[in-house]
Amino acid sequence: MITASSITKSFGPVHVLKGIDFNASGGEVISIVGASGAGKSTLLQILGSLSRPDTGKVIIDGTDIFSLSSNDLADFRNRRIGFVFQFHHLLPEFTALENVMIPALIAKASAGDARRRATELLTDLGLGARISHKPSELSGGEQQRVAIARAVINSPSVIFADEPSGNLDSNTKKDIHQLFFDLRDKFGQTVIIVTHDRGLAAMSDRMLEMRDGLFCN
Repeated sequence: MITASSITKSFGPVHVLKGIDFNASGGEVISIVGASGAGKSTLLQILGSLSRPDTGKVIIDGTDIFSLSSNDLADFRNRRIGFVFQFHHLLPEFTALENVMIPALIAKASAGDARRRATELLTDLGLGARISHKPSELSGGEQQRVAIARAVINSPSVIFADEPSGNLDSNTKKDIHQLFFDLRDKFGQTVIIVTHDRGLAAMSDRMLEMRDGLFCN
């Protein structure tokens, strides 16, 4: 599903990624761990097409993503990739339901179809009674569930999650990580998670460690 080869990235004189090779199979859940500054989030942003590498290639489901035009890449990202971040990035003026609908509307789904799909996802994630609430009225765990529903509403091939449970208590962290496995089992998505929590990372099919811009052997 994902093949990345010879990925390098520098910010000024700082070499953050030093020639990364990475592969992920369809339906695989992979966690990437490592100390702060190891390059984990930078790699995730490149794999997810949010940042371009200095050198190297990323192929997702047969598509060389950085060979696409800006418009085609944006469309590919919207339809084929889902993102979950530590700080949710929910729009505060919209309800949970409206936040989840937005990617579907961008993908030109009808308002009715987007509403039905968002309602179904939120209900599946235990938020059926909270769909009309705004983010400020939800707990941290509920906000992250909304963010996960938003990430999967377009049935992406891949979900990238950057410290998705970093701000949550221990029990809620486990629930959020388990959700990724539940989604994988239901929809078959490949899931790549960056986390500092090795205990939660150990739940994954594979755990990879980064150090100084490279994977450890």
